[in-house]
Amino acid sequence: MELNSIVIVSLHDPKEKIWGQLIALTPSGVTVRGIDVNSFEDFIRQVKDPEAGAVGLATIFYPMQRVERIALDEAVGRIPSLAEMFERQVGRSLLAYLDSLVES
Repeated sequence: MELNSIVIVSLHDPKEKIWGQLIALTPSGVTVRGIDVNSFEDFIRQVKDPEAGAVGLATIFYPMQRVERIALDEAVGRIPSLAEMFERQVGRSLLAYLDSLVES
């Protein structure tokens, strides 16, 4: 996995799936700037209409003992990746969106 890739991190104890930007990957754990996959639609609505409420992305470290797997967010056949869905609905890539937050 390359740093800054868009990934889905599957965790256990408790079971969660986190979607976002890979910030760091070390033997002790993984740091992701992202959200729970279950909040994806809410996040897109917030990005499209910031006045409606803030969901935002959190930068969180997950210890390796919680990490079940890390997968690149990729399209599978005709099923688009979450990053592609984000870009189609918002009009810019997730990385461009994240870069604009840093510049603000």
